Formats: sequence, C-alpha cells, structure tokens
Amino acid sequence: MGNFFGRNQSFQMDTQSAEVGVEEGPNKIFISQQQVVDEEVQAKVEMLIAELHGTKHHPPNDPDAQKLDHGFHFFKTNIFDAHPEYFSELAKGQSPKFLVIACSDSRVSPSVVLNFKPGEAFVGRNIGNMVPQFDQLRHTEIGAVIEYAVKSLEVDNILVMGHSRCGGIERLMTLPDYTQTYDFIDEWVKIGLPAKKKVLQEAGDLPFAEQLTLCEKESVRNSMVNLLSYPFVRNAVVNGTMIVRGGYYDFVNGSFEQWKMCTH
Repeated sequence: MGNFFGRNQSFQMDTQSAEVGVEEGPNKIFISQQQVVDEEVQAKVEMLIAELHGTKHHPPNDPDAQKLDHGFHFFKTNIFDAHPEYFSELAKGQSPKFLVIACSDSRVSPSVVLNFKPGEAFVGRNIGNMVPQFDQLRHTEIGAVIEYAVKSLEVDNILVMGHSRCGGIERLMTLPDYTQTYDFIDEWVKIGLPAKKKVLQEAGDLPFAEQLTLCEKESVRNSMVNLLSYPFVRNAVVNGTMIVRGGYYDFVNGSFEQWKMCTH
C-alpha cells in the first residue's frame, strides 16, 4: 500500500505565559495571560477563527493543501477504489488484533514499517512512545486509547514500538537542560526516568550515543511494565487473553527486534 507523509502546520504566538480558553462555544476563543496580549495578535487570532468558519475550500495557491489532495487522490484511485469489498467490510466496524503505542516521529509510521493494512492496528502515538502508569487524573489521553483498545476493541496484543535516534529519549537523557524551554515535553518524557536511571547505573561509562540506544530500548520495557498498572490490561495478560509486546525499529540499519510479556 502506498503511504505518503505531509507536514503539520501550527500557528504560534510570540507571547509568554499564554492560556487559551473557550467562550460562547466553538466560535469564540479568548487568550488571557498575566501580561497584556498584543492587540494585533488577538486580531489575527480572531480573523483566523472567522476564516475557519467561513472558508469551504483552500485557496488554489496553497501547495501544502494540494499535497494533501494529491495524496488522497493516490490512495482513493490505487487503494480504496481497487478494493471495494475490503473497505465495505471496514465500514461495518473495526476489530484490530493490535494496539500499537508508537512515537510521533515522522520516520516511524507503524502502518508503513510493519505493513499494517487499514483495520489491522489501533494506534496511539506520542513523544517517545511512552506509556505512563495508570492515573485517572494525569495523561488521560493515552489512557483513553489503551482503555478503548482493550475494553471495546478487545485487541489481542499491545505493542510498544521504540526506534533509533528518538528525540524524546535524547531529551530525557539530557535533562535537566535549561537552554531550551518546553511547556509539555520535559514533564512527559520523565515517564522514562526509570529507564534512564538503569542505563546510567549499568552503562554510564559508555559513549552518549550508545547510552541513547540502550535507553530507547529500556524505555520500551519500562512502558511495558507500566501497562500492567492498568487493571484491564493486567487482567487480560494474567488470564492469557492478551500479550504485551515490545519492539525496536532501527531505521539506520533497517532492523526490527521484539520481545513479549505473557503467561504462556
């Protein structure tokens, strides 16, 4: 199956300590902060929101939008239209065998690397392919993905898929680093601190590049252990109805290794 990658664009405001809230439904966004927001920035935000609700088509001179259109046209012509029976069945519902927790890295799409067809894998992606311990108050986004996959879809496998040259793991290994400030990333990658601690204890004398590779793999194992803190995952594994798997994709050398955790 052909797969193409596009770019995500974001609108960034050159302000500090900004908070975004919703007022009067989805048609109104307000930005509040300790300091006064620049009126020009606020006006541009309001203009973008107004255009969002009033625009039906992208302008013809938008090459990135055309990239998306061309990508979908390729998929529609060569895959969707070529397999009408397959997609007709998918329209009735999904029953994937795998939940894959993968990194958001654009180079490691699970569907491409592991040749999943539509409907074969339910996928959750985040920085560093990390799974936090069960907590109903924090990290609920990935918790919701795991819960839906296990309780509703009843997947047979959960695969945590790590990879080489992971920026999230590199950030974890270089903490604390005050030369660059992130609002979300640093707190998120701390999920992997047990992996970092083990690598430093056992291989602290190795070159940093080798420590990174070890931590990329150890972080996968840390996330596999964390999966067992979810009661519905733990019960399925103990009852023998699910296998928790770990995988490591090395896109430098073109290799894939895996291990599993199960009762049989």
